[in-house]
Amino acid sequence: MDPAQQTDQIDKGLLSRLAQLDNATEALASAPDFSKNTKVPRVLDALHRVLTRPGGCAAVRDRAAALDSAGLFLGTDWAKPDILVPGFVGPSLRSGVIDTVLLEATSELRLCAIAAGEYEHPAVSADDARRFLSQVLAMNLEVLFSPPSEAERVRLGRVAHLIRDLFGYVADQIGYASVLGELGEEIWRVLRQRPIQVDHVKAMVTRIAVYREDPDVDLGASGQGLDRLISALFGPTEACREDPGVDVYRSRLDAMDTEALEFEARGFARAMHDTGLVSPYHATLVRFLIEHNTYLLGEALGVSETGRTCLQRYPELVHCLINEAVHPESAQCLYGIALMLDRGILHQPPIVPSLWRQLALRLAPDVRQRLIDTFGPSPSPESRLLGGLLSMLGQPLGVGQGDNPTCQSARALSMWAYNDPDYLLQMLVWAARDDEIVMHFEGQSLSSNDSEGGVATATPIDLDPVSQIVVPHLDRIYAEMGRRCADRPGDPHRWVNPEFHGWWSARGFHINVDVETGDLIDLDEFLRGFYASYHLEYNGGQPLIHPQPAGIAATDSAARYVGWHAITVLRVAPDPDAVMRVYFFNPNNDSGQDWGDGVVVGTSGNGERAGEGSLPFEQFASRLYIYHTDPLEHGEPDKVPAADIERVIGYIERSWGSERLRRM
Repeated sequence: MDPAQQTDQIDKGLLSRLAQLDNATEALASAPDFSKNTKVPRVLDALHRVLTRPGGCAAVRDRAAALDSAGLFLGTDWAKPDILVPGFVGPSLRSGVIDTVLLEATSELRLCAIAAGEYEHPAVSADDARRFLSQVLAMNLEVLFSPPSEAERVRLGRVAHLIRDLFGYVADQIGYASVLGELGEEIWRVLRQRPIQVDHVKAMVTRIAVYREDPDVDLGASGQGLDRLISALFGPTEACREDPGVDVYRSRLDAMDTEALEFEARGFARAMHDTGLVSPYHATLVRFLIEHNTYLLGEALGVSETGRTCLQRYPELVHCLINEAVHPESAQCLYGIALMLDRGILHQPPIVPSLWRQLALRLAPDVRQRLIDTFGPSPSPESRLLGGLLSMLGQPLGVGQGDNPTCQSARALSMWAYNDPDYLLQMLVWAARDDEIVMHFEGQSLSSNDSEGGVATATPIDLDPVSQIVVPHLDRIYAEMGRRCADRPGDPHRWVNPEFHGWWSARGFHINVDVETGDLIDLDEFLRGFYASYHLEYNGGQPLIHPQPAGIAATDSAARYVGWHAITVLRVAPDPDAVMRVYFFNPNNDSGQDWGDGVVVGTSGNGERAGEGSLPFEQFASRLYIYHTDPLEHGEPDKVPAADIERVIGYIERSWGSERLRRM
């Protein structure tokens, strides 16, 4: 067919569908608000027909303002584009729910119009729209450069191509340079929190490295900012700069003298501690040094004086741990080993014999199979589990709950790794060797194998190796403890938290929500008690000694209530600007969140340590609904200014407590 005739046919086909879309939009616009929902299906059907045609994205973008003002997004989150979250766009488009896909796609095209200055929206500026779209593309980079997989084609059908057409159009409008800029910022933001699980980050860096080598893909000059991440994985030092492969690199090590090896060791250590990522070449070097030059091992790990002391005192143990756990395909745990040595926990009497026990541990058959099913057969399940343990001991605030409702169990693992690593090591032995954990609740033993189902309705996924094995047991025991308290008045966490987490969880318990009605209660007393127990100006200047479990009312970026969530209060201290802040652990994989009404959790720049989230004291107090205190230490609640309490209540009133406060 002649190209001109083909283009003419496409244009005519699109024009007829656009006429249907325009008619449906006019009908929606003229309908009163109470009946608009009856007109929306016709608009969505027309949008589907348009977006599956060549040129459809541009046509919908031209009509974005009309669709918006007609009420297409009325009653949905898309009605407020200023509260939308870039990370939710990809899952929405891949949901397979066609109405959701169409609303999401139309929303992105609306933002294209706003970014281009064609549509002035009162809640979103052109710069905000461009930044949002850049973040969306950065988080879905594989869609830009990869065809649909077979699974996508089967599950999503033609929608898979619609998604790629949409992302391709958006990328053409805003440029690839901004995409990489946003992607680099997002990766660094996540890595600054030093999570244990970085496979998704490594996969993204790997894709970027591949794309940058493709001459048909113009990634723009801003891609240069990602060089540090790419080199950290694929060429941290001169001897592996061109990514020759671990076998070639290993042969090069044989030809190096001590000075060259020292140069390599320091280069790898800098890259690891700078990014939190470990190259397979680093694992190759460390294994070589154990055989040929153990003197340089401290340099390769980049450890402090504390770490060097541990290394010098327990060389045989450290060498065995590295030989067993650190392989090119599991190199990441090397970072955990370095941080574990720097923590100095090997000087605690139970830790060294516990790690020797772990090295000799024989896994239960079902445990071995679960690890193989999740992580593959190489390295061995024993090696993979040991590596996960060393990562957790070195990065106790890097534990994540994955896509699972198991924040209580993730919090417990983090708390034990942080505060009582000996107990964590014992828990892992029970779970891995016996495929059972026995805990005690008020003097009665509870077996994870005898307990009914837990909070999670399915086997937890996307967890680190230790969590993969231990969390299912903890989840069942936690739920069983809750069931033992079901007939007691009030919130069961009063009794469960100290029994589940450990003796250091203070027995004084405070809650500001009536369990039966959900109404807020005793708010002034609750807040004054929190200030008097945790704020250094009202508790006698006493820093927090042990991390304490707490519960927050999680809210979204519009300050709307989402649900109850378990976190750990780690410390309270003034930040570099002398603002008193609460530093806490959030097991949800990424502490940086916008909780609405100006409450934005910080993860760096405010004195945070790796893995901590932080908020000014009053903002944190505004999302708090449960905390623990020592019942014999009362502080000075009467000295807390009434104005401070009123500001906290204001935050509550504008967020999760808006309805609950009215019923007080």
